Amino acid sequence: MKTPVAVVGASGYTGAELLRLLADHPRVEVVALCAERAAGQRIDRVFPHLGGRLDLDIDPLDPDRLAERAEVVFCALPHGQSARAAAALLERGRLVVDLSADFRLRDPAVFGAWYGEHPHPELLDRAVYGLPELHRHALAGARLIASPGCYPTAAILALAPLLARGLVSARGLIVDAKSGVSGAGRSPSAATHFPEVGEGVRAYKVAGTHRHTPEIEQELSRVAGAPVELTFTPHLVPMSRGIFSCAYAAPTEGVRGEEELRAALAEAYAGEPFVVVLEDGLPDTSHVRGSNRAQVAVRHDARAGRVLAMSAIDNLVKGASGQAIQAMNLAMGWPETEGLLGAAIFP
Repeated sequence: MKTPVAVVGASGYTGAELLRLLADHPRVEVVALCAERAAGQRIDRVFPHLGGRLDLDIDPLDPDRLAERAEVVFCALPHGQSARAAAALLERGRLVVDLSADFRLRDPAVFGAWYGEHPHPELLDRAVYGLPELHRHALAGARLIASPGCYPTAAILALAPLLARGLVSARGLIVDAKSGVSGAGRSPSAATHFPEVGEGVRAYKVAGTHRHTPEIEQELSRVAGAPVELTFTPHLVPMSRGIFSCAYAAPTEGVRGEEELRAALAEAYAGEPFVVVLEDGLPDTSHVRGSNRAQVAVRHDARAGRVLAMSAIDNLVKGASGQAIQAMNLAMGWPETEGLLGAAIFP
């Protein structure tokens, strides 16, 4: 018998990607969908690409009714709204995988500084940060999963093994990242209108103002065993999907060169089903598009005394919906690759 699951916030890009992947998951059945603005419509009218796969109606959110129908609920709601929905569903005994930022930060004061007062700070300690490569054991049996942000996923996967081994300094880190426009969500705005985005590249929310900054710092500080403060600069590039991240770090004294750095990545991700450590080539968003895979690579610029740690992911899959499903699999005690082994789409 398949496990019944629901998606709250089903009318956005993240919701659509959850449904695309869950439709092929061998252990689950999507039984309920919720979205306020699309309530009353059928999902294959909102997303015609799901025609023939899902024909469910979209309902307004009713925690009591939802808890009666689904055992696992994915919350893909805006920040703030998601915490309230998650709290109601947890109270009713459901497993909640939250794709907002509401449960990613451990410190309520840090959350308050970046997002405002948390509606349920008592739940922060219960949430498990859903990056399997770092928190696999904690995810087993978890009931509240905080699915990581897309930019943090890319940056953390590239840097964490190097910081954990003490091969790069925790001070002076710079993360320079580029994202496709789907990362801004489905709601139209002038900033994401095609004539505004096409044929141009722009930075945004620079100089420590992007909300993913404390999330990256939190996880990298944990693996480094020391406080990490970094400069994070995101860019919007004219493509639908993908994140390319390049982090600049200073090698610590005694680092012998690129081979040692690459060995740290290879050892950290040995046996990881979704992380590919590149030896010769460099990460490319076109080689992970539509998949739950991440490409990582490292280079040593001996002349300038810098280490470049790079990664590429699909922001909607490994950066959001695919990673959320991977975390659910671990929480349920299933093979973490279930429903996620599809190859990337190329070209």
